[in-house]
Amino acid sequence: MTSRAQPKRTRKSPEQRRAEIVETAARIALEEGLELITLRRVAEELSVRPGLISHYFPVADHLVSEAFTHATTKERESLLPPHEQDLPPVDRLARFLVGLADGDYLDLSRLWLNARHLSRFKDPLRSAVRAQESATRTALVDLIDSGVRAGEFTTGDALRAALHILIAVDGLGAYANDDAQPEGGLDISDVAVETAETRLGLAPGALRARVRARSAGSAAAEASTPR
Repeated sequence: MTSRAQPKRTRKSPEQRRAEIVETAARIALEEGLELITLRRVAEELSVRPGLISHYFPVADHLVSEAFTHATTKERESLLPPHEQDLPPVDRLARFLVGLADGDYLDLSRLWLNARHLSRFKDPLRSAVRAQESATRTALVDLIDSGVRAGEFTTGDALRAALHILIAVDGLGAYANDDAQPEGGLDISDVAVETAETRLGLAPGALRARVRARSAGSAAAEASTPR
């Protein structure tokens, strides 16, 4: 009887292994919460020994903060893609805010809510939350400034406008764990969108109109593409 040759296992580089650990922890955070990130749980997900995880992250709190940073960086880059900086600022802002308002990023809203609560007790996570807040604020200020230069937005203080918009976004995120609307039938989903339109001198409904126009244009382009 001849034995079959076993496939040769490829040894991952330290950089690849570390990235895999962080990616796995970020997925756990999004699906189940930051509290569920433990060295043993991540090891089980990757089918490795817990000692391998502790080799890269001797302290679990550091893995928690990196998982949060990884997930929120991906969020920001998907909402404000760096490769789309040549698009009109109003289109980029519309994509950012309407995506959040429509619940496309509900898991990430829950993650932010989760992280802000836990950061009271975990110093590494608190630093990560502050860093990501600063990065998002800077990206939004830059976007607003570019819109003012292009004549699309009207504001004398881009930072102040950005803060108003982000506070509205955070307020929307506070309801991420609750499907119920406030009493009186008020629809809160468009609060951040309406805040942006008010602060930046846009007509009511302008941002959603831009999203619909882009979606229609993309659908038409796809339909006309030869197959």
